Amino acid sequence: MASPFIQKSSALYNNILHVLSVQITLLTTVLAVSGLAKAQSTQCRTSCGDIPIYYPFGIDDGCGSPYYRHILVCSNNENLELRTPSGRYPVQNVSYSDPHILVTDPFMWNCQDGDNFRPTRPFSLDSSTHFTLSRQNDYLFFNCSEDHVIMEPKPIFCERFPDQCDSTCDSSSYLCRHLPECASALRGSSCCSYYPKATDSLRLMLKYCSSYASVYWRNFGATQPDNQVPEYGIRVDFDIPVTTRCLHCQDVAKGGGMCGFDTKTQEFLCLCEKGNVTTYCKDHEVSHTHGNKGVVAGTVSAVSVAGAIGVGAGIWFWKKVRAKAPVTHGVQSNENRLF
Repeated sequence: MASPFIQKSSALYNNILHVLSVQITLLTTVLAVSGLAKAQSTQCRTSCGDIPIYYPFGIDDGCGSPYYRHILVCSNNENLELRTPSGRYPVQNVSYSDPHILVTDPFMWNCQDGDNFRPTRPFSLDSSTHFTLSRQNDYLFFNCSEDHVIMEPKPIFCERFPDQCDSTCDSSSYLCRHLPECASALRGSSCCSYYPKATDSLRLMLKYCSSYASVYWRNFGATQPDNQVPEYGIRVDFDIPVTTRCLHCQDVAKGGGMCGFDTKTQEFLCLCEKGNVTTYCKDHEVSHTHGNKGVVAGTVSAVSVAGAIGVGAGIWFWKKVRAKAPVTHGVQSNENRLF
């Protein structure tokens, strides 16, 4: 039968091995997370092709605002696309001063089609995002069924039937009479203009029309009212979420970081050259206090030293115990926890 001293020594030995195992595991986890976070802070691309990518967008996960996560896709050949429930659409331009995205729909009618209408599908947006179809878009519908679609000159029809005015597809539309870039492309097909108030309205219209085209009015800086020209495309407006933390993060005087988020929790992160923090890059309290939970990256060396000290202390403690009578070992306190 083993003596009480041997039993206590064996139990103490097992407990110390457990503590050392926990410390090593935590150290490995922290180093892995820090490495990932630091990699994230350096992979936020600021352009796709010749289109600049700024907040609130990001083409790398963890960059920009989580509201627009996985919305923009930059393909290998540097082509930017907008992902929606109805498909992926090429992006022509992104404006941040007048927040909107211009996209093209390869399935909609173009001048080369003429009276030959290809199969099409309605463009749609996810209603849970901060995107909206701009009121600067005009929608043209071609070769519609007169049995299902009210096609009338809108001003005259609205005077006679004001209660049906919003349901009318205007056959006297200026754009139908002056198709952009190809005024005489249609020879025998009808054309009318209608603004669908929802995706379902567009889908319903295409159920009874052969095709459609979206035309947006582009501003080119001339004096109003002659400062707009019609061009084919779909203008999608977006909101820019403004937060104090993001403004502080972007402030050059505070380090000039990039606004991002944790890919698991979607909590705010300021992406800096030396790592990611929850405040701003030059926050002295964060940068000098490595134990602050706001520091995710940029603390590899500090954590490594702390881990080495912890492991060394454990080994020294075990040698001391073996040299003397067994004593009660302590547990992690709030002062020596890694987290």
